[in-house]
Amino acid sequence: MQVGAIIIGDELLSGKRQDKHLQALIRILAARGMKLAWAEYLGDDPVRIEAALGRAFAGADLVFSFGGIGATPDDHTRGCAARALGVELAVHPEARAIIEERFGDEAYPHRINMGAFPVGARLIPNPVNRIPGFSVSDVHFVPGFPAMAWPMIEWVLDTHYPHLKNDTPDVERSLIAINAREGDLIALMEELSARYPALKLSSLPNFGNAFIPEMHIEFGFSGQPALVDMALAELGKALLARGYEVRDKV
Repeated sequence: MQVGAIIIGDELLSGKRQDKHLQALIRILAARGMKLAWAEYLGDDPVRIEAALGRAFAGADLVFSFGGIGATPDDHTRGCAARALGVELAVHPEARAIIEERFGDEAYPHRINMGAFPVGARLIPNPVNRIPGFSVSDVHFVPGFPAMAWPMIEWVLDTHYPHLKNDTPDVERSLIAINAREGDLIALMEELSARYPALKLSSLPNFGNAFIPEMHIEFGFSGQPALVDMALAELGKALLARGYEVRDKV
């Protein structure tokens, strides 16, 4: 199961605000030995939001959606989620009780809508102001406010996905091949990729810089530490056998 993010808000695309969720989610996942596979930024466009959520519901990934679950006219996420699922929006009974307890008579007519979720949704507790987020299948919806969203994500991961926690997180390690050209080494890269399918191979050519003036390629492997060490050692030997100078990454 891979992890993805949908981050919603016109203010992010216009530059009025800088997104903080992406780096926070990467850190939260890394603390559990997990990593982010993809992210998508969207404005407050219901058509695009509904399409993105439809893909998320139809897929097999664990997805976090940030923003758009308030009660103002530009908060489209709850309605888009319901339409993507083909169900109605309805005020969740537990959410109703929370909102009525917090706001009293002022819960109506507008604030109560913050508890209207797609029928069948589950609640995500909010430790800051108690207004919950919601989950449908493996897609989880949190507010756009970082102080609320981040602990809610941690709760989702620790409550529903402890089995995804990896006590031996992936690593990324690299070496440098001096005066190497990618076109001459494609067969070697294909061979190693086939031999180590659990690893991700990267190849970054460079025409020289202040640290290494010669043309070179930075080869890297990412994955479980033991496999990475094996693959990198094998790559280094193969490069030396072909006459290349091999250096550790500085």
